[in-house]
Amino acid sequence: MSMTDDSFADLFNQEEKKQLRRIAPGQKITATIVGISGESVFLDVGGKSEGVMNTSEITDSAGQPTKAVGDTIEVYFLKSRSGEHLFTRRIGSGSDADHLEEAWRSAIPVEGLVKGEIKGGFEITLGSNVRAFCPHSQISLRRSSDPAGEFIGARLPFRITRFDEGGRNIVVSARAIQEEERAERREELKNTLEEGQAIDGTVTSLRDFGAFVDIGGVDALIPISEIGWSRVDNIADHLSVGQQVKVVIKSLDWGKDRISVSLREALADPWENIPLQFPEGSTQHGRVARLAPFGAFVTLAPGIDGLIHISRLGGGRRIHHPREVLEEGREIEVKVESIDPAGRKMSLAPADYVSPENVEENERGEYRQYVEKSSREPAEARTGSLGDLLKARLAEKKKR
Repeated sequence: MSMTDDSFADLFNQEEKKQLRRIAPGQKITATIVGISGESVFLDVGGKSEGVMNTSEITDSAGQPTKAVGDTIEVYFLKSRSGEHLFTRRIGSGSDADHLEEAWRSAIPVEGLVKGEIKGGFEITLGSNVRAFCPHSQISLRRSSDPAGEFIGARLPFRITRFDEGGRNIVVSARAIQEEERAERREELKNTLEEGQAIDGTVTSLRDFGAFVDIGGVDALIPISEIGWSRVDNIADHLSVGQQVKVVIKSLDWGKDRISVSLREALADPWENIPLQFPEGSTQHGRVARLAPFGAFVTLAPGIDGLIHISRLGGGRRIHHPREVLEEGREIEVKVESIDPAGRKMSLAPADYVSPENVEENERGEYRQYVEKSSREPAEARTGSLGDLLKARLAEKKKR
């Protein structure tokens, strides 16, 4: 069977496709491990020729391999040397410190150990003993209250931003790597996040106006009004940096890089069972949360505040401000007068409060009892009893 011109052309094209694709130094590709021998790892990088990488890049601190033949890994093309195409996972994780200049020119990440804090930043060790400097502002995306305690002793990926004097003056940035990773995650989140979605996050910082939460590579803001169902005056009383929280996405503005979330909406609504938990007419124990000119707000449970109107305070005498008889933080017994679950409102009164209507009703009741009693007594006794009653009522009213 003879081979046609067409079949020769097909074979030629297939062979051409096997040629190593053009890769620029610093380019990141996915490769497959096809062999491990001594200090070399051989890679299939999608072309006719194999790539080579140092074995130390796939071993742990004990020298044990973490990858095997057939595994795929992400690698950076470093350079060609003596017909070999050299790759690396991250310069500094291997033993070849001579690659640092290529890493600087090609923007390849390098791995470094934060050795200590010095004036203006940190001393970084690259590879086995190459010294570099990282400014404070470039060690992380976020400010830290204790950068030395957080970063010294840590191994981080860095980008070389300055390479002078043959490697004797090297400046690196961890922030540059983190910004690139955040940008990648941000693009991924654009396709997955939507308003109303519940998502897990980690509190990264607290501000007077709210708290910032990392929701998977981007920061979102919990406004102070969305932290809890009750009034929040001090955010630190409710959240702490590093705390894991579940939040609901309120708004997404990718153009302005603003994401607003709510912690409150991820929590159970405490007002759902209010009529059963705090029925009207019941006596409850609470704490004075804050005072206003028109009354005092009392917290009965987390997220449940009721109002004692100023007219209910003073024990019958007129006052100009609740502070005359109450102070914030005071424990108090109250009676639930009315509940408006839809409006999230509850009217309270001191447990010993007696309304003017009740006073009048009590007086009418006492009068009826007097009439019934006096009808059974002689006339002289009735006159004395009525006089005594009137005098007592008059004296009581003068005291008010």
